[in-house]
Amino acid sequence: MLDRIGITATSLCALHCILLPILLPLLPLVGLSFLADHAWEHVFLLLTAALGTIALFSGFKRYHKRLYPFYLLYLGVTLYWIKHDFSVDLEPYFIIGGASLIIAAHFINIKLCNSCKQCDEEVCSG
Repeated sequence: MLDRIGITATSLCALHCILLPILLPLLPLVGLSFLADHAWEHVFLLLTAALGTIALFSGFKRYHKRLYPFYLLYLGVTLYWIKHDFSVDLEPYFIIGGASLIIAAHFINIKLCNSCKQCDEEVCSG
């Protein structure tokens, strides 16, 4: 469940970042100008990283004991975090790359957990 929430949150964050340049002029009109602030992006990114860590650790501890989903998550978070350090033209690539890595970490965690659950069921029934 946490992986699915993490995938949704990451996808929404990526959409926010990609659509922000288009929506930026409209935000003050609807009272949402705080969404354009880099601090807001970092807070949301840290929350996404925390949620991802909890979701991945749950699967790690209970089922698969694999670390590489964590590597993907933190590499994705890092790409997102440093996107402002490069030109505006490169930001979409950092957003898409970071979001893809974070989402991949959650999907891989789900797959690893499900494969271990199936192993547990076969062992229990056999």
